[in-house]
Amino acid sequence: MTTGNTTPWARPLSGRDPAEAHRASTPLELFFDLTFVVAIASAAAQLHHGLSEGHWNALGGYFFVFFGIWWAWMNYSWFASAYDTDDVVWRVMTLIGMAGMLVLAAGVPRAFNEGQLGVLILGYVIMRVPMVFQWSRAARHDPVRARTARTYATGLAALQFIWVVWALLGQPGGSAFVVALIVCEVFLPPIAERHGTTPWHPEHMVERYSLMTIIVLGEVLLSTTGAIGVILDGGTLSGQLIMTVIGGLLIVFCLWWFYFKHSHAQQLEEDGTRPAFVWGYGHYLLYAAIAAVGAGLGVCIDVLEHVAHVSSRAATLTLGVPVAVALVVTGYMHARDVESWQWAVRAGGTAGAVLIVALAGWEPGLSVLLIGLVLVASLVLYLAQSDPAPA
Repeated sequence: MTTGNTTPWARPLSGRDPAEAHRASTPLELFFDLTFVVAIASAAAQLHHGLSEGHWNALGGYFFVFFGIWWAWMNYSWFASAYDTDDVVWRVMTLIGMAGMLVLAAGVPRAFNEGQLGVLILGYVIMRVPMVFQWSRAARHDPVRARTARTYATGLAALQFIWVVWALLGQPGGSAFVVALIVCEVFLPPIAERHGTTPWHPEHMVERYSLMTIIVLGEVLLSTTGAIGVILDGGTLSGQLIMTVIGGLLIVFCLWWFYFKHSHAQQLEEDGTRPAFVWGYGHYLLYAAIAAVGAGLGVCIDVLEHVAHVSSRAATLTLGVPVAVALVVTGYMHARDVESWQWAVRAGGTAGAVLIVALAGWEPGLSVLLIGLVLVASLVLYLAQSDPAPA
């Protein structure tokens, strides 16, 4: 049964209303996010094992793999915010993309251990075929932004073709070629949006990013759970492990509180396209840092269990550095949101204190606890200065 040009099978991708009231994430978007839970967990686990063994080159692999994961999520999420029709075609294309992400996740260990990116690129091919198809549909159905949609479709297809050829040729050029292609990937959306801004929804995008923030925070909770399991399996209470558990919880709770202290929607609504790109791209550093906090916490636990091949100071730095990065990025975002650099200065000071603790070289358990207490002190100070005292 059809009604005009619209059917339950394939509604026109004419663009959503960016001012639509009460726009929220759909069940399909939440289902889509689950595949990224798997991929992020795999990347964080590989980083944890690499750092615990003293293989610092794992950092390069981690940032590349995490970029691939985050970039796939971001491409889909912004497109969905602008064009989600929730018809049969949309759902099928999304499910195909989910299959591609699972293939990518399966290739993460090989990318870390062997430097082979073929499986990751195969996963991207599976994800990008539906994305190119959907952008091509948008070019036909949305004449106002047809040039924008065509730029996305041709750009994604061309970039993916280059990735595939590069892999088939044996990955010539190595890291330099990868960086060059990543730069091209990052610049495609700003170039496309110059021809006409897609109708993404500010509040919807804030919710999507907030949900992804919670997903990466889950990596820290997972590592904290690992410390609890070590305590239970050991049968004896270890002061260092107990401090690690308490400190890990304080860190993840404070990072959550810092991020959700302010709404980001007003910033996206008022600032326009360029700041939206800064905000959206800035989350790469935030997400990568938070997931790395979970890996660093795992390294600290390995040192306490005497199964790591790094010093206490090195282990604590694997935790302290990503915590500091997460604080600085969050502080910058909130400073722009409230039009005041006071939050950014405080976040920078807190990050500095975290690094001082990490460099001190104390036992990992004590260091983790102290880092958590530094974050608590910063949060309490902020709340005392910004919120009225209860009656």
